[in-house]
Amino acid sequence: MGLISEVLLLPFAPVRGSGWVMKQVLREAERIYYDPSTIRAELARLEEQLEAGEITEEEFDRQEDELLDRLEIATRQGAGRGDGTAPQ
Repeated sequence: MGLISEVLLLPFAPVRGSGWVMKQVLREAERIYYDPSTIRAELARLEEQLEAGEITEEEFDRQEDELLDRLEIATRQGAGRGDGTAPQ
């Protein structure tokens, strides 16, 4: 960009900075959401809730399916990157 366009766009710098911050926050949230260790911990917690009678078998099945879907996506995306890690 030229000097004139930089000067004209200067008032919008905070908006551009906020957009960058929001992208970084979203990227980190997705990394945590699809982290296999996080998903496995949630599966263990879910099983504990079932054994303690805090949730029904149907609720367990529904939540377990959602978590296993997330784990499959995380595994597929990690395999696509070739390093076996969660997506970033």
